Amino acid sequence: MQLIKPGVVEVRDIAVPAADSQALVRIKTVGVCGTDSSIIAGKIPVELPRTMGHEGVGIVEQAGPLGSVPAGQRVLIDPGISCELCDLCRRGYPNLCRNGGLLGRDFDGVFADFVAVDERQLLLVPDHITDDEAGLLQVLGTCVHAVATAPVLPGDVAVVLGLGVAGQLFVQLLARGGAHVIGITRSPSKRALAEQLGAAQAVAPEAAGAAVAEATHGRGANLVFEAVGIEETFAQAIELADHAGTVVLYGTATGGGSGLPYYQLYFKELTIHNPRAATKSDYQRAIDLVATGVIDAAPIVSARFGLSEARDALVACGDPSTLKVLMHTD
Repeated sequence: MQLIKPGVVEVRDIAVPAADSQALVRIKTVGVCGTDSSIIAGKIPVELPRTMGHEGVGIVEQAGPLGSVPAGQRVLIDPGISCELCDLCRRGYPNLCRNGGLLGRDFDGVFADFVAVDERQLLLVPDHITDDEAGLLQVLGTCVHAVATAPVLPGDVAVVLGLGVAGQLFVQLLARGGAHVIGITRSPSKRALAEQLGAAQAVAPEAAGAAVAEATHGRGANLVFEAVGIEETFAQAIELADHAGTVVLYGTATGGGSGLPYYQLYFKELTIHNPRAATKSDYQRAIDLVATGVIDAAPIVSARFGLSEARDALVACGDPSTLKVLMHTD
């Protein structure tokens, strides 16, 4: 599936990419996310036409020149391209590589039958992980990366603002770390799922302050994960955090709101983290968490389409009641 111009996508026949110095992967499952919607809307500029998609799992069709991952192996594709040479890569931040980029944004992506990638971008996916579970591994890797910036301690009170796909994964990661998790969303069905997956409670936004005050004896939350991406919820995250608390901005906010409670940032001496993407070790951790049953990914999948139904998948992704949208190839 290619983006032809902002707002226009087409399912096209294109040539199988040459993979002389790379591995060729036959795509089996891809996830659709908000980044894809932003690219289509023109909010994130890309060179056109662009084959979209960065959440891909498939089977190695042709091994790379090193043969590190054999043909027939099921793999998750790390969508981040890094040079391994710049100062950020050498400091351990390949996700911030000065010369790199992202599949589906800066380079042609995984909404295709085949994709050619460097061998070092491939991670083995155990056979007992289902296709639906595999479709959550890439986004889970980014959530693992985000939690690593603000490790949870047993007994912490952690708030998750927004219980979409990432929010439901944060609930599990934080609860498994020993936190008392409070989920916040307007959706009753998403609140129910969060409680099923480990939240101590899940409430509507207008009840958030009272719920946090009750759980913390009026102090505020140790950790607040913002998983919506708007200024309003960033401001709410600041208000819900305790003094010396940590706010993690996972959602990508672009401003345009009424402003932030800046004095509270100072008065509470808050730590703010803006995690971006993930590293290969984060993706490996995500695979291990699903493979061992620590994270339950399957209930978060709410819609499945064939790759030829890409337009329908994108429409479903824009439905606020929908959680994870996957496309599977035949």
